[in-house]
Parts: sequence; C-alpha cells; structure tokens
Amino acid sequence: MTHARARLEADYSSLTPAAQDRFDHVMDRADNTADNGEFTALMLAAASLAGLDIPYGAEVRKCGCSCYCGTVFDPADPDAHVIEQSAGFNLGRHQCPTCADRHRETA
Repeated sequence: MTHARARLEADYSSLTPAAQDRFDHVMDRADNTADNGEFTALMLAAASLAGLDIPYGAEVRKCGCSCYCGTVFDPADPDAHVIEQSAGFNLGRHQCPTCADRHRETA
C-alpha cells in the first residue's frame, strides 16, 4: 500500500472567508494563551482549518512577509525564516520557505 504524501503547505487565500475568519481567530487565541495544552489544540485546529494534517505538538504559521503570499506552513521547516521573535506572545512573524528564498525580510 502506498501512503499519500502529507501536505506541508496550504494557501490561506483559497479558504472561504468564513474559514479565514475561523483560522485567524484560532491563531489569535494561540498567540495569547498561556496554557500549553490549549496552544497544542489550537495549532491542530488551525492546521485542520487550512487542510493540513500535522503531527501532535507541531505548529503552523501564516507567512508574515510584506508580499502577503498567504502560505500556511510549518515554522520549524529549516528553510523558513524568522522575521521577528514573539515579544511576549507565542507566535512570532515567520516567512515561508519560498518567500525566504525569494526575498528574505528583517524586522
């Protein structure tokens, strides 16, 4: 039996407006929670809304660069780039691997 390859990225702009609102709400809650269990659950929910199947404990981010590509991706990808650290919250600004390769940004 051949296993399907896991999707590593999703396109935020392909989500319905209602799904984008839910994704944004879940990501805002994840950014502000102090509870690790809740953070993990919110990351799983955000990934599911984007159509990604991530392993338990993994995270997702929406690309935070100025070109606004809308890619939802794993910030632990070695080709992703941190634009800004989290500064007291849980989620920093990250660039997806494609944008980091094409036009690396700094804060």
